[in-house]
Amino acid sequence: MSIELRPGERMDELHRNGYQIIQNENGFCFGMDAVLLSGFAKVKPGELAIDLGTGTGIIPILLEAKTQGRHFTGLEIQKTSCDMARRSVMLNHLEDRISITEGDIKEAVSMFGRASFDVVTSNPPYMTGNHGLVNPDMPKAIARHELLCTLEDVISQAAGLLREGGRFYMVHRPFRLAEIMNTMIRYKLEPKRMKLVYPYVDREPNMVLIEGLKGGRSRITVEKPLIVYKEPGVYTDEIYDIYGY
Repeated sequence: MSIELRPGERMDELHRNGYQIIQNENGFCFGMDAVLLSGFAKVKPGELAIDLGTGTGIIPILLEAKTQGRHFTGLEIQKTSCDMARRSVMLNHLEDRISITEGDIKEAVSMFGRASFDVVTSNPPYMTGNHGLVNPDMPKAIARHELLCTLEDVISQAAGLLREGGRFYMVHRPFRLAEIMNTMIRYKLEPKRMKLVYPYVDREPNMVLIEGLKGGRSRITVEKPLIVYKEPGVYTDEIYDIYGY
């Protein structure tokens, strides 16, 4: 299928099933955090999954490649990102497996219905208005700062979308870990697994991957840390495995 690229767009290889993704070099492109979340999340055969704030659709596309889930949905508020995500779905001939919906995370439950998914994933904006400079480029600012939705919006909607026993997977920043866990517990998403991601073995962690169980009991497993680089420019074996090289 011939897919038209808009000005500034490019196709990037995903190293999974021959899949490619369309991105705009002048907009917000997916990063390692999205790829690591796709490696941390678990979608079982026959399950329905939704990604909140899907951007250009990277997480549903990678999860479709890596898991046996029945169907994957991406919800994204930005029209241009939705357009790229939909064309990437068509590019990879995944129209029967992945749906991209334009809409607001804050309205996810009203859009899709309560208890309608087995798995919810999200790589939400990390920064509140008080953290870091707001990017003057609006698409990038929306992706990085809580301008259109908050952490509580993401977690509360995820809790509403999940069936009892369903799972929530999120990547975020460790400096907000206390807030993340408190909010998850408040919405009955019991933290069950956590993995800290370190750029180098001797540095502080800069990402956290967390799984919550809808209606679960209080018990969390802290998995061994994930180290990104052996040395500058050289990934560890685990990173290469997650990327699919």
